[in-house]
Amino acid sequence: MDGPNVNLKFADLLQMEHAELYGAHLVNVGSCGLHTLHNAVKAGFTMWQMDKLLRALHYLFHNVPARREDFTALTGSTSFPLPLCGHRWIENVPVAERAIQVWPMVRLYVGAVRQKKLPNPSIPHSYDTVEAAQADPLIIAKLQFFLAISRTFSHFLTNYQTDEPFLPFFANDLSELLKSLLWRFVKGELLQDTTPLKLTKIDVADEALQSKPGSRVGELSVLTFRKECMQGLVKIVQKVQEKSPLKIPVVRAIGCLDFTKMKTVVRTMLQDKQLAGGVSAGDVIIQQFQSFLSLEARDEGFLSFQPLKERLDVFLHSALSKSYPELSKFSQSLLLLSHGQAMVERGFSINKEVETCNILEASMEALRLICDKISVCGGLLKVPLTKELMASVASARSRYRIYLEDEQKKKQSATQDLKRKAVQEIEDLKKKRMVLTEVCSSLQTDADELAEQAEGKSGTLMAQLITKSNTLRRRRKEKQNELVQTEKLLETKSNELR
Repeated sequence: MDGPNVNLKFADLLQMEHAELYGAHLVNVGSCGLHTLHNAVKAGFTMWQMDKLLRALHYLFHNVPARREDFTALTGSTSFPLPLCGHRWIENVPVAERAIQVWPMVRLYVGAVRQKKLPNPSIPHSYDTVEAAQADPLIIAKLQFFLAISRTFSHFLTNYQTDEPFLPFFANDLSELLKSLLWRFVKGELLQDTTPLKLTKIDVADEALQSKPGSRVGELSVLTFRKECMQGLVKIVQKVQEKSPLKIPVVRAIGCLDFTKMKTVVRTMLQDKQLAGGVSAGDVIIQQFQSFLSLEARDEGFLSFQPLKERLDVFLHSALSKSYPELSKFSQSLLLLSHGQAMVERGFSINKEVETCNILEASMEALRLICDKISVCGGLLKVPLTKELMASVASARSRYRIYLEDEQKKKQSATQDLKRKAVQEIEDLKKKRMVLTEVCSSLQTDADELAEQAEGKSGTLMAQLITKSNTLRRRRKEKQNELVQTEKLLETKSNELR
């Protein structure tokens, strides 16, 4: 599941309903780890408005050939800023790298605009943002700090976009990530022998826990920069801690390479009523695991497992299926638990690689189909060149021409439909105008008659007749205003149709 609170609420409601219907809870492994990390990086750099600067750099030269030509002629550079991804911040490492690369040339460009050697850009918001950043002497340091932190998260973006069972390694990798961030600003003695659960409970906002600079800082701007960096790290760690899967006992214990962790997993599964056979089955699993961790089992190659070279499920099946059937079945249940929305996250990364400017949705779908086919075949050179594929390539141009003709017919049909709709609206407005005219005339006539009748009366009866007459006149005035609006709208529609 994903990170927004509405999804977390939905998960809680689903958990309650499942418990009421079946008497057992679903196994909880927390929210999507990758999504949480993206949001954490985003939260850490709000104080510098890093997204505003990187977007401004891109839009300053985006789809403006004349400005790009001026930039190239002035600086000799053909590299331009890349677009920022506002929802997947770990993928913005290339964006920051390109920004650092072109920043000296951007300074030359802004200087030329100030001296009126080049025309002032017609995008004042983007240009003003870039010009304001020029006055910050630490802007490159801020970009470098953003790069350093983002690269720390890149391991998760590359390794955890797989459908393979990686949840047993998730707690350890996420703990190492948190430690690498905490070592930058938290006192070292507080991180000695810290468990994954304790990492999520450290109050990183407590200044008493934060380390101090070892040397005297002379410049106030540098000291402020260091303080802002620390504040950014605090926000990132707090965001990771807020919805960290490390708070879930199953996630911490599923990397069960020791006896105590396996006991925790079995106990959790028994509490959630997810283990058929109850306590006796749990005892059998623990006994088999204890036997598996004996010296004889280690000699069979258990400790030589390398997750990047061999799938964990394949290894455990080969090691457990024959000698430890109950443990093998239990391991299969654990490995069914997902470490996050790997397919969705991987799809976003593929889209980022294949997308180009001004691409249509149909073209994007076609490119994804091609990428998926190449991936299934195992590489571009392994795609089978069948007769059907060759025939499809040969007729591609004619199909494209037919597609353009069909699109042109659709546009013509849509235009005709709009004209018919406009004509019908005009007819309806004319009928409405006629009805309103008749109503106004009728109300005026009735009001005049009541006023004439009141002239020959006196007392209460005269007052009643005058009141009715005035009421009809007010209604007539309202209808008259509605008639005026209808005539204006009719005139507008008629002009549009011409």
